[in-house]
Amino acid sequence: MALHRIGLAVAGLALLVALVGLVGNGGTVAAAPCGSLSISSPAFADGAPIPVQYTCKGANISPPLTWSAPLGAALVVDDPDAVNGTYIHWIVTGIGFGPGSSAAGQTPAGGISLPNSAGQLGYTGPCPPAGTGTHHYRFTFYQLPNTYELPGGLAGVQAAQTIAGAATAQTQLTGTFGS
Repeated sequence: MALHRIGLAVAGLALLVALVGLVGNGGTVAAAPCGSLSISSPAFADGAPIPVQYTCKGANISPPLTWSAPLGAALVVDDPDAVNGTYIHWIVTGIGFGPGSSAAGQTPAGGISLPNSAGQLGYTGPCPPAGTGTHHYRFTFYQLPNTYELPGGLAGVQAAQTIAGAATAQTQLTGTFGS
């Protein structure tokens, strides 16, 4: 019986400590992050070929995307197989928390496009040089602190590396396309 009371006291104390850790300065319980970090596309499965319309051989528009982010997020689309090193096709920062989606050719709502490796804003689709084989295009979704602000003036690989360094988590969707 005494062991039972001690167990209950320890459990109660643990619950109290957990609740104190959740209570903010205003005396309210902090909201837990919603969902887990994820990204997918209804246009192609992870590891599958990217449809031609989302490449330079088609309409060269971004594919439709679906995601979930417990905190703020950023999206970086790159080609690690590029001839001269990783090529950044698209960077979008400022993606809000929660579930979301974008239609083909659209930037995620609330997101801000940064210059890619070519210095262009917005999406530039896969376009590997002839004879370089199949390339892998990574749609990396980075979870960032809600208060994170990317330093100004960054673009391309430098911006992508800075985002990756600040991320608290990441997930990835990979598509392929060949010349």
